[in-house]
Amino acid sequence: MLFENYHIFVRNSIFIQNLSISLREKRAMKLLIIEDEEKLSQNIAAYLRQEKYVCDIAHNYHEALNKIGGFDYDCILLDIGLPDGNGLNLLRELKTDKKTDGVIIISARDSLDDKVLGLNLGADDYIAKPFHLSELSARIAAVIRRRHFEGGNRIIVNEFLIDTEARTAFVNGKLLDITKMQYDLLLYFIVNKNRVLSKTAIAEHLSGDNAEFFDNYDVVYAHIKNLKKKIAEAGGNDYIKTIYGMGYKFETK
Repeated sequence: MLFENYHIFVRNSIFIQNLSISLREKRAMKLLIIEDEEKLSQNIAAYLRQEKYVCDIAHNYHEALNKIGGFDYDCILLDIGLPDGNGLNLLRELKTDKKTDGVIIISARDSLDDKVLGLNLGADDYIAKPFHLSELSARIAAVIRRRHFEGGNRIIVNEFLIDTEARTAFVNGKLLDITKMQYDLLLYFIVNKNRVLSKTAIAEHLSGDNAEFFDNYDVVYAHIKNLKKKIAEAGGNDYIKTIYGMGYKFETK
């Protein structure tokens, strides 16, 4: 009864419960580090991987442009001064393409003009070099929290309630009996509701850096099929739609 009343009150919305995000949730979060200083980028990646993030690195403008064009990231760490282009132009590209990746500018340029310009272009935060890696990690968590969970650790969409702290999912108040992989898949769909997700993007999300092993995407298909079956058995509606030739979409409209 509690979940039913709760569902009616916050239908089609995200409930803000608290400001925490667990390390366990970070396992599903993917970052892009755009930094031309190789040693610094490797140090940042090593620290954040210990924090359970999946990290990609781009050392120049064109490499970064290819990565942001081909993949979606939970947060991008963006250096302004790249050897072959201005990092702010990458930010413009993101906004032109209407991508929703979070962006934190990391730069030695600490002038007010650079900071204001970056934030006006749509960056979520700005941190000047040198910085403590623990502070950077905290800022990344804050950006992800605001963008995906609006500050909280419970997401409610229609009859679904996702508790990202406990890593559990409910349908109409009933606990959904799903595996860790199926939970990650459901969360990925709900966070990206009404967006078409390619099989490649889903495979990469589920496997981290090992997406290349999903040659024929049978694993993706099997997990989606089993997830849809368990949702149906729990009395949930079929929101996961196949978009032929493109991928899948969690459609709530």
